[in-house]
Amino acid sequence: MKVFHSLLLTAILLFSSSAFAEKININTATAEQIASAMTGIGESKAKAIVDYRTTYGKFESIESLVNVDGIGEKTVENNKDKITL
Repeated sequence: MKVFHSLLLTAILLFSSSAFAEKININTATAEQIASAMTGIGESKAKAIVDYRTTYGKFESIESLVNVDGIGEKTVENNKDKITL
């Protein structure tokens, strides 16, 4: 019975931490934060996001990430639930 309770508690904690994970703000986050929070975004693409933001100003929409070299619609779609402005 103890093992069952331990497994149940572990499952609840894992679910709650992923379900309530904070979104990454692409207008304020560092390249390191972006790379660690977004799927399919490594250091170089994350740096490109920060460089784009520095050059052109804040992102007006999540979809405007496609304007960054190397970021496509599929990457944006896969990360929509992880991003905020």
